[in-house]
Amino acid sequence: MSNRTCGVIYWFRCDLRLHDPVALAHAINRAQSLGGWLLPVFVHDLRGQAMTPWGFERVGPYRRAWLGMALQDLQSQLRELGSDLIQAWGHPAQVLSDWAQVLGQALVVCEDIAAPEELGDIASLRQGGTKVETVWQSSLMAPLSLPFEPAQVPDLFTSFRQKLHHSSVAPTLPAQNLRALPPLPPTAWLEAAQAAVGRVPRDLPTGQARPDPRGAFAWDQAALHGGERAALAHLAQYVKRGLPHSYKATRNGLMGLDYSSKWSPWLATGALSARTAWAAIDGFESAQGRSDSSQWLLFELLWRDHFRWLHQKHGVRLYGARGLGSAPAPKHHEGAFERWRRGQTGQAWIDAGMRELAATGYLSNRMRQNVASYLIHDLDCDWRAGAAWFEHCLIDFDVYSNQGNWLYLSGRGTDARANRRFNPVVQAQQYDPDGSYRRTWAGAKDQ
Repeated sequence: MSNRTCGVIYWFRCDLRLHDPVALAHAINRAQSLGGWLLPVFVHDLRGQAMTPWGFERVGPYRRAWLGMALQDLQSQLRELGSDLIQAWGHPAQVLSDWAQVLGQALVVCEDIAAPEELGDIASLRQGGTKVETVWQSSLMAPLSLPFEPAQVPDLFTSFRQKLHHSSVAPTLPAQNLRALPPLPPTAWLEAAQAAVGRVPRDLPTGQARPDPRGAFAWDQAALHGGERAALAHLAQYVKRGLPHSYKATRNGLMGLDYSSKWSPWLATGALSARTAWAAIDGFESAQGRSDSSQWLLFELLWRDHFRWLHQKHGVRLYGARGLGSAPAPKHHEGAFERWRRGQTGQAWIDAGMRELAATGYLSNRMRQNVASYLIHDLDCDWRAGAAWFEHCLIDFDVYSNQGNWLYLSGRGTDARANRRFNPVVQAQQYDPDGSYRRTWAGAKDQ
């Protein structure tokens, strides 16, 4: 193995795209500087099949199906460039360590993800002797553009946003699109690498689930495919139709595709980069004018960024039962949680949301806040159980935003105001006045 030309393993994580390829471009440069090859890989983490403490599998069928589409599109595009995507199933650190060893102590390059489990994978690789380089790329703002060190981010979102505004910090422009990739390792080496990690386990879920067509994001349609090319087409049509100017007025909608941008499923897998999304809106504003509505889209992306920087600052503390606060650990009522999870609380507004979530893997932001509030404040259950159910269900699951939003609503995050209860009766009257949403999903109008 020692006589092999040195190469780079590029580990795709939550960046399943070729546009705005910050980390991938770094890997290409490293491969070229070493005079070697580049091997794109993806590891299906078998920890997703583990049972949570709350009694269900960590990653559900809709997430697997959505991920499968993103990988399918990515592999197709890589093959068009003369490369490929090699996939394996197992523990990422072990799989990548085996690959790197078989391929002559290859360098592993990947994006940086500042969440405990993902950081633990990098630490395990390095402790085992594998060379790893990580590149930060998932935020709208580049770390060096911030008016503070990422680990010193203001805890309150309003302060964070104001500091960016006063410092005139602008979103980072997307990196240039790729036009070519270095060659793959020789075929014999690829076969040796595959043999080192084994084949696909026969009992793995197939990831062929399909959403209920009544859902707001019917992602089994060709236009809503999980891959990068559909993501970019969706972004383009959203802008072309002038929808950024109506976003603020419609964003609390419940049914239909156009009430919100629907970028989040592609942002979650990285099939769409936040920087590319904002560049499209920036171009729209240059042509069509700026409005409170179009700027609200930037506001939403800044929330996404804030949750990322908070992970760099607070790390594993965000995952404890008490969160960042000093209040006692939350109570939990297993029976109430099960009724909530199954959409059988008897509160039609809440049950409708939970049934849509379970049937589609998607839920509007308005309903997410309502069902989370109900679990925490009305049913007096552990917020972590709700966060785990969202992780199981949501095709747009994002570790930063999921953790941050559940902490925020429970009053255990950086903004520790205790009462964030949403009154389900008032909310239903305001956002579903004719009961159409409740009839669709819970078969009821009242409550």
